[in-house]
Amino acid sequence: MVREEDLEKVRVELTEKLKAGIDYSRDMSDEDVRELIDSLIFRETRKRLLSLPQREYLSRELFHSVRKLDVLQDLVDDPEITEIMINGPDHIFVEKAGKLMRSPVRFDSSEKLEDVIQRIVSSCNRVVNESSPIVDARLKNGSRVNAVLAPIALNGPILTIRRFPEKPIGMEDLIAFGSLTDRIARWLSVLVKARYNIFISGGTGSGKTTFLNALSNFIPSDERIITIEDSAELQILRIPNIVRMETRNANVEGCSEITIRDLIRSSLRMRPDRIIVGEVRGGEAIDMMQCLNTGHDGSMSTGHANSSRDMLARLENMILMGMELPLPAIRQQIASGIDLIVHLGRIRDRSRKVLDISEIDGYENGDIVTHSIFRFEETGEENGKVLGSIVRTGELVHREKLKAAGVYDEGF
Repeated sequence: MVREEDLEKVRVELTEKLKAGIDYSRDMSDEDVRELIDSLIFRETRKRLLSLPQREYLSRELFHSVRKLDVLQDLVDDPEITEIMINGPDHIFVEKAGKLMRSPVRFDSSEKLEDVIQRIVSSCNRVVNESSPIVDARLKNGSRVNAVLAPIALNGPILTIRRFPEKPIGMEDLIAFGSLTDRIARWLSVLVKARYNIFISGGTGSGKTTFLNALSNFIPSDERIITIEDSAELQILRIPNIVRMETRNANVEGCSEITIRDLIRSSLRMRPDRIIVGEVRGGEAIDMMQCLNTGHDGSMSTGHANSSRDMLARLENMILMGMELPLPAIRQQIASGIDLIVHLGRIRDRSRKVLDISEIDGYENGDIVTHSIFRFEETGEENGKVLGSIVRTGELVHREKLKAAGVYDEGF
């Protein structure tokens, strides 16, 4: 019987034999690969006594090494893992149930890790190499991937995978998690249907994309929606007339870069009712603002910021990256284009909350005027869990779109 400490040596040996035995001149199916694996393990069993669990383990790991994501496959398949962080072949960390921990799995070498990265990237028609060492991609299950290679990465190939649940998180789930209340969800649903332009801000990992996806499900199903993303993550299921577009990097084969700015401009010719931009992080902010100011009410987007006010300042800077305009003109565009900013945060107990909902009042005395309508207020802490509630701090001032939509609810 092969000892457990020797099983890894057997796996490495069989992996090399398997890769040498694959016929790369033809397109081998998964079934062909499984047959090749079975024959390898059968021959190995004749030399060494392998138990049934050991044979099953080797079969699974060998298949993962050539057809899946090698040692990462079990982590990607684990529904409780939301983030996988690979800092070189020997240092793999995961976020599971909101806690960061080190995983015992490791790659045999940096080359094996880079092979997995190339497999992921090529499946998205993207390229990563020494001349272009940074890439964003996605897995077939929709997980977001970022990879960084040498010479930028100093401690080996770096891979970060943000895993999304197979079933998209809806507003009901966010309410159950305590991210917001049912009352605020219903309030936002009416504003979405009334075509208010909503911008979602927050830090890394605060749940901006998840919240945008949940909010998008309030859009009436008879509208035409266009989504624009760097790497397609949104899962809007109940809109039949939807166009999904994704950016493309330039590559050595002569394919030119297609940016979010290009896609926004193109989307204006597609007769959209609403445009949803996954995230603005650069000069495309000017194109997004022009969309919001030219009749595409009800559009939405997200951006990184520490507060609602910081988001406005970042938008100003991003617009200046795309076009040189006087600051007053930029602020007027933002003030007239965005109706609400929903700010999300991940507080110290690792939970995600709606921390603030602010309305843009307009432009006065050279500045954008805002006021808070809802705000999360802490009341204490118990067993490591932050206690608090979202309280109403103001009223919605601009109700023209509500009236146009036939909403006269006193709750607004």
